[in-house]
Amino acid sequence: DCSRCQSASNHEEVLGLKILLQSQDYARELRISLFQRLIFLGSFISFGGSSTQLMGKASRDKRDIYYRKAKEEGWRARSAFKLLQIDEEFNIFEGVKRVVDLCAAPGSWSQVLSRKLYLPAKLSPDPKDADLPLIVAIDLQPMAPIEGVIQVQGDITNARTAEVVIRHFDGCKADLVVCDGAPDVTGLHDMDEFVQSQLILAGLTIVSHILKRGGKFIAKIFRGKDTSLLYYQLKLFFTEVTFAKPKSSRNSSIEAFAVCENYSPPEGFNEKDLHRLLEKIGSPSSADDLDCSSGWLEGPNKVYIPFLACGDLSGYDSDRSYPLPKAADGSYKSLDPVQPPIAPPYKRALDMKKASSHGVQGLEKLSLDP
Repeated sequence: DCSRCQSASNHEEVLGLKILLQSQDYARELRISLFQRLIFLGSFISFGGSSTQLMGKASRDKRDIYYRKAKEEGWRARSAFKLLQIDEEFNIFEGVKRVVDLCAAPGSWSQVLSRKLYLPAKLSPDPKDADLPLIVAIDLQPMAPIEGVIQVQGDITNARTAEVVIRHFDGCKADLVVCDGAPDVTGLHDMDEFVQSQLILAGLTIVSHILKRGGKFIAKIFRGKDTSLLYYQLKLFFTEVTFAKPKSSRNSSIEAFAVCENYSPPEGFNEKDLHRLLEKIGSPSSADDLDCSSGWLEGPNKVYIPFLACGDLSGYDSDRSYPLPKAADGSYKSLDPVQPPIAPPYKRALDMKKASSHGVQGLEKLSLDP
């Protein structure tokens, strides 16, 4: 009996070992099959990636006419058309000799300033260095050089940045300050509007140091429930404030631009008192509880904000798709961007994406052993 039990036990062990080996072989074959599929997929992506990318670029060229036109006309970004259309309506460049571009990178607005102000003066019959407009571009990120533009890599909320600008202007102040800066949007409109308004007020801080009386300030805004409050805050320092929507700005976007003219700060104004004055505007005269900071601007105090559409209304529609221009052979070649950012804040994310792509293509080098 004992010998039969021992034999049965040995048989079970041998059977279990065979099952284990078979399962390991099956698992190994399964891993090999899976890796082969992934390798094939990686090769397919690698082979077809360029054509897929070209199709994607052509699709955007068709869907976004201003993106395509920006590349054709040598602008670094489609936002150049927004400043051009604002100028068509408000003539903001008239008499401007000193201008500051806040949050300038990648430099499309600085390009507009260079082409509209610096280059015409330089190419005039009798150009003089003293008559050449001075353009200063400020951003935390570096950007590729632009003719006639002085670059300052700094923080617009830092007083030292304002001092650097004044030094470049030989002690004088700017005639015009423009700002196309915006935070990374979250999709939560209330949050995006608030963060954007804080960026505008940060821009207003440096404006109070570098803009001359009678000067102009152009800034991007996000329209929302507290737009009336922002309008009142800007009206404290400028006699004329208009909110404008360029034709090149999509209708689906809450983006607009505050066009502030004739800088006239309150009598006795001290730059250090800026935030105290802005907070005072945001507080009602009564002690009643309100749902939002600008609630006191409703009812009898309701503010009617001048809002204007800029650009040729019969021109290109930013929300419409346009057919692509074809070559003689019927093909279309999408142009590369004029100048991509040289040190974008999302560079690390791009590097990680590339590393991940190389990892998929190199799967055949991985060990298949457990």
